Parts: sequence; structure tokens; C-alpha cells
Amino acid sequence: MALHLAPVLAPDALLLAIAVAVDLVIGDPVYPWHPVRLIGRSLRAIERTLRHAGADGYAGGIALFVILAALWVGGVSIVLPEIDERFRLVGRTLHLFILYSLLALGDLLRHVWRIERAVERDDLIAARTAVSHLVGRDTARMDGAACRRAAVESLGENLTDGFMSALFWYVFAGLPGLVLFKVVSTMDSMVGYKTPEYLRFGWCGARLDDVMNFIPARLTWLLIAAVAAAVPGCSGPKALRIGLAQHALLPGPNSGWSEAATAGALSRKLVGPIWRDGGLVTDTWLGDAPDPPLATAADVLRAMVLTTLVGITFTAAACALLGAAR
Repeated sequence: MALHLAPVLAPDALLLAIAVAVDLVIGDPVYPWHPVRLIGRSLRAIERTLRHAGADGYAGGIALFVILAALWVGGVSIVLPEIDERFRLVGRTLHLFILYSLLALGDLLRHVWRIERAVERDDLIAARTAVSHLVGRDTARMDGAACRRAAVESLGENLTDGFMSALFWYVFAGLPGLVLFKVVSTMDSMVGYKTPEYLRFGWCGARLDDVMNFIPARLTWLLIAAVAAAVPGCSGPKALRIGLAQHALLPGPNSGWSEAATAGALSRKLVGPIWRDGGLVTDTWLGDAPDPPLATAADVLRAMVLTTLVGITFTAAACALLGAAR
């Protein structure tokens, strides 16, 4: 459960339910002052300063985290209680706004649907372009089925780090925990690369991201299996088995759990041949060997329904837990 926090910073079941509902219904609007964009801009400014000072190795990456966390987690933890003490409605509205802004399930589902619509109208250029916004692989060779697989793979992976982990840290540590997770997630996406420029500087962000997603990734695997058991055309036992047996086939300690579980739940194989920079990176398939590769619109729709129900189920459980703890 959540740590002892000021009331406006503590997790709130009603605000959580509203934030998730708004996220699913209208998605996340794109505008210059979005909190995640602001975190990203501040990250770049701090990175430039650190590199200019010669702190471009492990120590610089750790300093980047400390400064970002102090700026954003500290800022929210200090400013919001001050506002709430004077204007309670404003404080709670800001709480809801931050919570809603840091959830990403609605936008993820919409992006997958854009890929599906492009494939359905045989617009491979649009489908490949949309896929390129989700995955870091060559898209020029991808046919419609490959675009659909990439979309569902991203759906499975980002269900964890874009939604489940965010809710987990919100329930456990309130708004400060959620903001800290988003700081770490932004660091991982912006500097957590295994390139000469970022191999050492991005190490801290990448490892912290692994740590903060560790428990939620495994919860997502279990929840996918539980929800799949109740969804027509899906298999709970297979999601449980494939997730456990094949999660390590993908790089990193976390992403494979939800992706493999999704493949098992849908009884469809995912991944397959992937090219990057003109070379074949992998031709590994996730899923039961007898199952066909994911290829149809019906497969994508089942994946979207499954993902939505997993998100709603976890939200309901979190709200119930928070309500019981009051």
C-alpha cells in the first residue's frame, strides 16, 4: 500500500477511476506543455549541462537521475500540498490532471487501431510509418501481417510499462511514486541506449527502468492469463504457460512476460523475422509451435479487447484495494 503522504499526494480510488476512464475515452491530447514532454525537455537541458561539464559517463547518468527526480518528484511533493492547503478543489484537480496525463493505455490502443485501419485499406506506407513510431526496427520489408504482429507486440509490451507499472507505483507510493516512475521511464526511452554515446551515460536510467518494471511485468503476465480465461477465443492456461516458458526469449528482464503471455492468450505466434539497419536481428517466434502467426484483423481486435480488459481489471482491483484501505 501507499506510503504515508500528504492527502493530495496519496492515491485516490475515485480519481484513479476517473483518470483511467478519461484516458480510455478521449486519450492523451498532444500539446507542448504535456508533463511527459516537459520531463523530456528538462532531461535534455540537464544532459547538455552535464556533458558540457564532462560528466558523460556512469556518474553523469546517476546525476541526471538525481536532478530530474529532485526537480519533478520534489516539485510535485512540495507545490501540490501547498496549493491543496489553500484551494482544495484546485489541488485535487491538479492531482487528477497529473494522474490522467501519465497514463498511456488509451493512446496505445488508438495507435494500434490506426495501424489496423491502414492495413485494412492496403495502405502499407501508412501502416509501416505508424509501426515505426512504436518499434525500433526496419519496416520497409513488412507486409500487412508483419505490421499487425508488430502492433500487437507493442500492445503487449507497453501494457506493462505504459500502464500497469504506472498504476502499480501510484497505488504503492501515490503521485510521487507515479512521477518517479515516469522520470525513470523517460530516461530509459531517451538515453537508455546501448550506443557509444549512451552506453555508460544511459546505464542508470535503463537499470532503474528494469527495477521499477520488475514486479508489474510479472503481475501483467498473471493478469493476462486470468483475464484471457474469461475472454472468448483466448486461452488463460496457454497465456500462463507460454509467458513462463518463453519470457526470456526477448532481451531484458521484463518485456517478454507480457508479450509471451499475449501470444499464448491469443493462440498466435508473435515476433518472427526482424530486421534492423539492413540486417536480420532475429527470426525467433513467441508462442506455441503449432499455432499460426498472428495475421488477421480478428487477431488484432482480440488483442485490443484483451488488453483493454486487463487494464480495466487492474484498475478495478487497485480501486478496491485503495477503498478498503481508507
